[in-house]
Amino acid sequence: MTKKLKRVSGLFIAPSFMGVLTFFLVPFLVVLFYSVVDNPVNKEFVFLQNFKEVITNKAFSLAVVNTVKFSIISVPLVVALSLLVAFALDSNVVGKSKIRSCLLSPMMVPIASVILIWQVLFHYNGVVNEICSRFDVSQIDWLKSDKAELVIIILFVWKNLGYNMILFMAAISNIPKDLIEVARLESASKWLIFWTIKIRYLASTILFVTILSVINSFKVFREIYLMTGDYPYELYMLQHYMNNMFSSLNYQKLSAAAIMMSIVMIILVSLMFVIENFIGRDLEE
Repeated sequence: MTKKLKRVSGLFIAPSFMGVLTFFLVPFLVVLFYSVVDNPVNKEFVFLQNFKEVITNKAFSLAVVNTVKFSIISVPLVVALSLLVAFALDSNVVGKSKIRSCLLSPMMVPIASVILIWQVLFHYNGVVNEICSRFDVSQIDWLKSDKAELVIIILFVWKNLGYNMILFMAAISNIPKDLIEVARLESASKWLIFWTIKIRYLASTILFVTILSVINSFKVFREIYLMTGDYPYELYMLQHYMNNMFSSLNYQKLSAAAIMMSIVMIILVSLMFVIENFIGRDLEE
């Protein structure tokens, strides 16, 4: 009977296993193979040569700097703003449900429509420059100047604020109310309650939202590509570099860059999970 159950369970698991094997494991092995050969035709083993060429490439260095700078600015900003909005909506705010719906609306809008709206707003002859001109501020070519990064940061925050806010609101509702009541009876100030109770119990959620935001910041390529094209100097990200390597059929450098990016992401996410586990264990004790 046990063997029969194992066979039946194996038959049910087989489609999922084949899907993972076909779409995840095999492509990963192919990328790993391409990263250590000179090209897919000759297939001569060069070990770390492709990684060295990628690291010394100026376009790759520019992409790394722009990606890191964007993540350092946008991730803390979206996490802090979503946490602030969640606390504000947790109190008795007039029209709370309408505000929440408005903040969640970016999740329902197709990305192409979002880009179209952003181009209308930040075009050289767009709405933002029209408003600025009424205050005697000179026109700015937002998408083709050093201000382009500011436009993408605003777009990133607007797009991710609502989802992060919902996660924080769910976590806030799970904070033990009896601890807050006891703290108030002990004449603890609101500031002390906020830092010692609320933030402590939200720490794991903050780390989780930060992980999601970091991953999303590495996926901002679609928006930038649709607005500025293949080679935006001020917004040239790692995804641009890999997309251009793919367009030129340079699979070996594309694979090397993808592996290095994956290693960095794994290290960052692992560190955040270690911190999250430490904080969670501390709260349980």
